[in-house]
Amino acid sequence: MGKLQIELLGASFSAQASEDDAYLAKLLSYYKEITESIKNSSGVKDSLKISILSGIALVDELYKEKQKSISLSKAVPTEDDEKAERIVQNIIEKISGALE
Repeated sequence: MGKLQIELLGASFSAQASEDDAYLAKLLSYYKEITESIKNSSGVKDSLKISILSGIALVDELYKEKQKSISLSKAVPTEDDEKAERIVQNIIEKISGALE
């Protein structure tokens, strides 16, 4: 179990999670990057609003990645797709042979 000391946007507290310390530190570092970017680009000064906007930015990022993943999984043929294609191809060949 990892422990993380969070000091961000005027708040300071500790948190524990089932991930290791190094992973949690990477997450916090990434979140700090997002909050700094939001803070600098939006001109918003209120910490709560910056946190909310950062959360929305991260959810947007996650949602887009999920959509990419869904698109990729549909683009990659599964074993069932390949089997169905072989069956259809076999039927087409039989029909073509019967018509000749």
